[in-house]
Amino acid sequence: MNSKSMFLMPGDTFWQEDKVDVNPHDSTQFVYNAHHSLSLDVQRQRLPIFKNMRHIIYLLEKYQTLVLVGETGCGKSTQIPQYLVQAGWASDRKMIGITEPRRIAATTLASRVAEERGCMLGTEVGYCIRFDDCSNENTKIKYITEGILLREMMSDPLLTKYCVIIMDEVHERTVLTDILMGLLKKILKKRKSLKVIISSATVDAEELRDFFNLNTSKNSKDNTATVMSVEGRLHGVDIYYSQEPVADYVQSVVDTALNIHKTEEAGDILAFLTGLDEVDKAVSLLSEHAKLIKDGEHQLLPLAMYGSLPNTEQLKVFWKAPKNTRKIIVATNIAETSITVPNVVYVIDSGFVKLPWFDSETLSNSLVVAPISKASADQRLGRAGRVRAGRVYRLYTENAYNELSDSTPPQMQRTDLSSAILQLKALGIDNILRFNFPSSPPSKNLLAGLELLYALGAINNNGELTSDVGFTMAELPLEPIFAKCLISSGEMGCSEEITTILSMLQVQNIFVRPASGDKSLKARVAHRLFQVHEGDLITLLNVYSAYEENKNGSWCQKNFLNYKALRRATEIRLQMRQQLKKLDIPLTSCNGNTQVILRCLTTGLFPNAAYLHYSGVYKTVRGNKDLYIHSTSCLYTMQQPQWLLFCEIVQTHKTFMRELTVINSEWLTELAPHFYERRKFDNV
Repeated sequence: MNSKSMFLMPGDTFWQEDKVDVNPHDSTQFVYNAHHSLSLDVQRQRLPIFKNMRHIIYLLEKYQTLVLVGETGCGKSTQIPQYLVQAGWASDRKMIGITEPRRIAATTLASRVAEERGCMLGTEVGYCIRFDDCSNENTKIKYITEGILLREMMSDPLLTKYCVIIMDEVHERTVLTDILMGLLKKILKKRKSLKVIISSATVDAEELRDFFNLNTSKNSKDNTATVMSVEGRLHGVDIYYSQEPVADYVQSVVDTALNIHKTEEAGDILAFLTGLDEVDKAVSLLSEHAKLIKDGEHQLLPLAMYGSLPNTEQLKVFWKAPKNTRKIIVATNIAETSITVPNVVYVIDSGFVKLPWFDSETLSNSLVVAPISKASADQRLGRAGRVRAGRVYRLYTENAYNELSDSTPPQMQRTDLSSAILQLKALGIDNILRFNFPSSPPSKNLLAGLELLYALGAINNNGELTSDVGFTMAELPLEPIFAKCLISSGEMGCSEEITTILSMLQVQNIFVRPASGDKSLKARVAHRLFQVHEGDLITLLNVYSAYEENKNGSWCQKNFLNYKALRRATEIRLQMRQQLKKLDIPLTSCNGNTQVILRCLTTGLFPNAAYLHYSGVYKTVRGNKDLYIHSTSCLYTMQQPQWLLFCEIVQTHKTFMRELTVINSEWLTELAPHFYERRKFDNV
């Protein structure tokens, strides 16, 4: 493959070191551009959206809401804002706002559009993400994360700075997507001049059109919302179902791929599995078979595709296969909508997907393998008909397909809602149960969110935001449990240390861990110098304190630390401290008193408590769920503490805790009396 295949993040930026916003295996920050060598004008004219420019502008003038459906890569995200500027929409010092579910998309798209407009990033085209605002008063096109738009609504409830809001990637249906759609519907009733474009690769367009349609009469001429599709080329696809349910869908994917390779004419294969473990297993099995193929025969090239793969590995999927070779791409559901893989003729659909699911009893998120929906099955089918007539092999029966749900449950119905409730209450929406969500969340999840906010002191007995903690927590761009830690740090005299720890938690890959060999051993020895028995968060504090004294790349390289991530943590720490000053929270230090820091962390992280059971595994205090220490934790090789707090849960073959802190059990009843009672621990 030559160098004209892609563009990545331009310049020396640090955005990619922020923790990902969504499941990294189901989405990607990778951007593929097949026409990189052409001039920008020619590239833009080659996009499918180009011939629809006049239609889009016409429909936006006639209707208040436009639901736009178009395949990945058609140019929706980059071109529509520019068409609107050319049509004069941002001429009255108002902006066109484009919301993205993840930070990396906002920054990358803004860079690309600034390049196309021939302006400096942050002037006519800008972006705003958490802890990073690159825009000014002259900005006309502004890419923002959904969370940032929600925060802007607090100070400007009718979004008077904007003339058009484009909600991008709506098919991901994150919690913030659903909240924003509910709020925008309210704003549209008050501000008739505001226009909204709902943009998606695949979405139930009619359902969303009906949701945004403010027409109360029976006359269709008064409709305020409409649908438009940007058509890509789609050839006929033959569907083959399994006659009997398969016992092992991973092995069946491998067997089906090999049968296609033996019996079908040329064309690449795309197979769908649920997670990176299954993808790697299938690729490994296919690679073993590929080695057995003799020279001169039709060769196989198995490739993995999931979001956490390095960009160089993701790029291989787009390369043209060598002569007399067939590619077999094994992917998670990232290949449904986040990317479009060229030259695919055959699709193998396992029929399953891995979804994050919130357990309201233990207040924890888990990844569960579930059957896909009909919408996902049809989207996977469509991948086979891009270049010529294709075939899809479904590893489930036709009856099983007919019994699938119509669409995947939105994140709103399967996630922790405490942040969502906090933001809505800060916007003055007290009756959460009556709020008009596009998809109503389960009452038990709402109840769990309210209970957590009450235990954190964010709401009172009447469900109203408390003036001291609640409103302050809503102002901070952090999860409620971390926001509470930050607020408590001012009272407990350790805000300098807590801002450092929390800023380190906002970035990923602080420690560089070589896979094997001499360097792997040296890295473990270097990292051990920072590790302490109090856990990972105090270890991160030690890392940053040592970095502050040295602050150079060679020191980081010597100690196997990520210099770029530490620089990004420094930026976030500075902005976090500016936020504290704005909220009148004192910036003080406890001068290395770890007990004070650990107690402060307990004031926010208390819901994530686990104890060491006599069986040798950890269990959550609420719900009694089995947990294990992750191998990346400094406590993994130390004596197991009796009580600890975790920041996040990762589920593979077991449920692992990450970013751990050792605590005393007495602190839980002392600092969270509404959440824990002493009798909960007496039977341990």
